[in-house]
Amino acid sequence: MRSFAAVALLASLVLAAVPTEARSLLSKEKENEKICDAGWECSGSKYCCNETVSKFFQVYQFEQLFPKRNDDLLAHAQQFWDYHSFITASSVFQPLGFGTTGGKQMQMKEVAAFLGHVGAKTTCGDMEVDGGPWAWGLCYNHEMSPSQSYCADDFKYPCVDGVQYYGRGAIPVYWNYNYGRIGDALKVDLLHHPEYLERNATLAFMAAMWQWMTPVKKKHPSAHDVFVGNWKPTKNDTEEYRLPGFGATMNIMYGDLVCGKGYIESMNSTISFYQHYLDLMGVGREHSGDNLDCAKQKAFNPSAPEYDA
Repeated sequence: MRSFAAVALLASLVLAAVPTEARSLLSKEKENEKICDAGWECSGSKYCCNETVSKFFQVYQFEQLFPKRNDDLLAHAQQFWDYHSFITASSVFQPLGFGTTGGKQMQMKEVAAFLGHVGAKTTCGDMEVDGGPWAWGLCYNHEMSPSQSYCADDFKYPCVDGVQYYGRGAIPVYWNYNYGRIGDALKVDLLHHPEYLERNATLAFMAAMWQWMTPVKKKHPSAHDVFVGNWKPTKNDTEEYRLPGFGATMNIMYGDLVCGKGYIESMNSTISFYQHYLDLMGVGREHSGDNLDCAKQKAFNPSAPEYDA
């Protein structure tokens, strides 16, 4: 098992490698589009012409959104999550449009939407504790009591003996095949070492942002795309109630585990975190946008029975 220092060094190497891969994707942009350089946080992209995330989302706001994450009594990931890790991770994806798409309000809304998923998935609070569940996001960095092994037969990403693939990270990663594909994208061997996501907060945020920015399948949109307006639904999408907005982000991230089941608690909770964060960031929940829920949406990617989580 590698030391924390080794994992931190590994994450720093990832941060150097991934932007190069990201820039290859940006080469597809039209040659006549304006390209900007905003320093270490965002460079070589049209999206860097907008304000960078640290300009409109600062340390004090991160602290307001996650005030109980280091609580001495209840928090399970004390001193793990911090603002610096979030901004460092975002610098990998800002050139691709994360938090840098559209005007300032849309940029702030995307950060609130992404962190709304994070907060809902990592809270340890309920209505009985100080601040309610919304004050307790980033309480966890891994699943406390795994209900199963999360090992599925997969030719490309077979399970490694002795390794457990329970949920880890800011938007928890489950299953061997998900650790494998995210690890490939970030150039980190998560298939053999999924524990990296509970040892380095920057890497954990990067894995979550990669999930947000990446379609599950080719020709499908990413959560980023459906939220910022990059995606136009087909007739079939419309007939199956898949429309641009926050609701579709849940469809992409969780599929039929959450969506198409009516107004269930897990869906309502994620929406409430998003809206709470909009309020705290000064945007206001009245600007949440259309199509907030996915209660009637059919999944973009229906679950295979053996992969249900």
